[in-house]
Formats: sequence, structure tokens, C-alpha cells
Amino acid sequence: MPFVIARDGTWFYKGSPIRRKELVCLFAGILTRDAEGAYFLETPVERGRITVEDSPFVAVELDWKICRGGSQHLSFRLNTDQVVCAGCQHPIRIVPGSARDERVPYLHVRDGQGKLPIEARICRSVYYELVALGETQRIDGQDMLGVWSGGCFFPLGPTPREERHSAA
Repeated sequence: MPFVIARDGTWFYKGSPIRRKELVCLFAGILTRDAEGAYFLETPVERGRITVEDSPFVAVELDWKICRGGSQHLSFRLNTDQVVCAGCQHPIRIVPGSARDERVPYLHVRDGQGKLPIEARICRSVYYELVALGETQRIDGQDMLGVWSGGCFFPLGPTPREERHSAA
């Protein structure tokens, strides 16, 4: 199929951007990922492989609240207007980027057909909001900055002091 989802979340058909958000949302609803990690648009009668440059979705907005009992809940709005609440079923993971200290955050949106999930890349401004909400937890003997959501702690990276010590 001549579909491409660019790194910035723009959907293209035959090289032209799909400008109608309703159409992008419709296609996003039939997006699947197979056991090998390939992406497909799949209906009951048709299945076609598509190209995804990074992840098919982008988390563009963060909302957080403290619930009864003091637990924090982080909700992310995707570029398709879907809202996903981070938690044990929707974890946040950090992948080292191409630059030395770069970290690329992802949010599990839904399961794929194998072990690889369908994810949203968390945009830079939202990542900075996460860092601002961060707190330090000791994990495997190392101080890690991270966030809590839905009773789960998601490490974002070593605290700056730990980074200096591990670089020495």
C-alpha cells in the first residue's frame, strides 16, 4: 500500500499528506503490527503493509492529576486525539537516541500481534513536562529520575549526579 507515516506523525498517501484528520483517525483504527514488527492497515477483507518511519503515533499533550489516595495518573493525547493513560498496561519506555545524551520516550498505545506493541513517540515538549514531574527513585543501586502513573514507576534516566559518576 502506498501509505507512509512520517516521524512527525504525518500520514501520506502516494506522497501527499492526508490532511483530513477524520481520515487519519479512521486509518489509525485499523492499524496493526505483526509479530516481526511490520505495520499493516487491515480490514476484514483487505490487508496491506505500510511504511512507518518511527512510530505511528505522537503523544502531543500531557494531562496529569492526583487521585484519591495520592496516586498520580498521566494521560497523553495523541496526534489522532486518542487519549492513553500511562500505567502497567500502557508503559513508558526510554530508548537511547543518536546523540550522546539523547533519550527518546515512547508510550505503549496497544498490543501488536506479537511481542512488539504499537507505540506513540512522546514529543519533546511533552517529555520536558514529564521531566518536570519527575522524582528520584533508587533502582538497582542507581538514582533514577522518573514518573509515577497508575501505580507504576517509569524511569526516564539517571539523575544528573549519577550520570557524572557513571561517566567517570
